[in-house]
Amino acid sequence: MAGMTVVEAAEDGSTRDLLVAMRTRIARAVGDPDTPARDLAALTKRLVEVVRDIEAIDAREEEAGSHAEVSDGEFNAKDI
Repeated sequence: MAGMTVVEAAEDGSTRDLLVAMRTRIARAVGDPDTPARDLAALTKRLVEVVRDIEAIDAREEEAGSHAEVSDGEFNAKDI
């Protein structure tokens, strides 16, 4: 679900959807010249944290998807 607002993602999205919406919202605030300078450090720090959280979710999903399903063959004690 791309392009969700923070509220939409919180109500109907996944954790990743919420983080992506938060990343977009925070990035807009950081880029806004009217954002008070006193808020920029906290916003920037939170933006970095959210990006790391998204990357961690993506890495877990990629790792989970990279494991191929392996089935065991028939066990035969004579083969040992």
